[in-house]
Amino acid sequence: MVIAGEASGDLLAAELVEALRRESAAAQAIVTPDYQPLQASLEPRFFGAGGPRMAAAGVELMCELTAHSVIGVSDVTKHYLAFRRWFRQLFRLALEREPDAIIGVDFSVFNHRFARAVRGYARARQDWFHDWKPKLIKFVSPQVWASREGRAYQMAEDLDLLLSIFPFEQAWYAKRVPRLKVEFVGHPMLDRYDAAPPACPAALVPLLLLPGSRVKELTRHLPVLLGALELMRKAVPELRARMVLPEQGLAEQVRNYRPPDWLEIQVGGLAQALQGATVAIASTGTVTMECAYFGVPTVALYKTSWSTYQIGKRLVTVRFLAMPNLLADQEVFPEFIQGAATAENLSRAALGLLQSESRRGEIKAKLAGIIASLGGPGATRRAAQAILRVIQAAEPAHGSR
Repeated sequence: MVIAGEASGDLLAAELVEALRRESAAAQAIVTPDYQPLQASLEPRFFGAGGPRMAAAGVELMCELTAHSVIGVSDVTKHYLAFRRWFRQLFRLALEREPDAIIGVDFSVFNHRFARAVRGYARARQDWFHDWKPKLIKFVSPQVWASREGRAYQMAEDLDLLLSIFPFEQAWYAKRVPRLKVEFVGHPMLDRYDAAPPACPAALVPLLLLPGSRVKELTRHLPVLLGALELMRKAVPELRARMVLPEQGLAEQVRNYRPPDWLEIQVGGLAQALQGATVAIASTGTVTMECAYFGVPTVALYKTSWSTYQIGKRLVTVRFLAMPNLLADQEVFPEFIQGAATAENLSRAALGLLQSESRRGEIKAKLAGIIASLGGPGATRRAAQAILRVIQAAEPAHGSR
């Protein structure tokens, strides 16, 4: 069973499903002393919740959670009843089908509560006739090292395996909850781009705008981004810019804001756009790591609801939100959060990068070091192998029913 609730998680889950199929097919059968197969090399079946990429990878979806992704406390509150309904439906499905493993991909609050509910149910019903003990796995660590550290102790109770994509996380957990099994597998982004044939870069455009992948993000980011663009165009009349969005629906949302005619709006093709960009302005999410991979100096921004920000600023203990800055432990990408994310601040920072080749060169050198720390290609394969090891370790007991 695989559960993802965001666009980035949908992609990660689809890649993981394909890797699990390959690794399962390559695995040798385990036999008993009387030479009967205990676990044959059969293709696993996948079901759960996610998005279109998981569906394309052959996952049987009970619901498309990624179509309802939310940000922050206020958004969760508004959609609470819907998420509770999906949670209960998925829980019933898990009890009916009794999968060998339940893999939560990102989407931390939902997936952690789901793991806790399944663990509690399974433990309460262990007897001669009931021995369902699914392996509970989380792919991508939540940022407990940034806020609410206490969550790590609950994870140690609920999870059999946590797969980490950043190098410092394994040591962080080992120091605090050594009984939680954590494996650093590397960043799947490297698989996506290193193994792919060189892409033809899109036509060179100095400025790339990456406002986010959710409707709410665009609602909050577009006004300041378009305002910054207007200020930059006044300072550099010949400036050209491109905005890249992951879905056509988001592009339509942008057009409702009546962007200038000279702003190119593109759906998909992020890698090619980054290869042809000099500077980017981007939301502080996953995309900042892709900017780092392609060596694009970036100005990072993030705006959320007032209530979410008020809660967040009291809980977050790290200095930065953009992951390249966290990995470098310094502000490689200029960051502007909430009230500081103004058109004036963004335009000033982006123009400073566009007009200083030496500064861009310094940032590119730091980005190369950040990417080198991520463990190299093969993260998704290593994740699949770790999952299969955990499942297979439980096979003798499961097979003795």
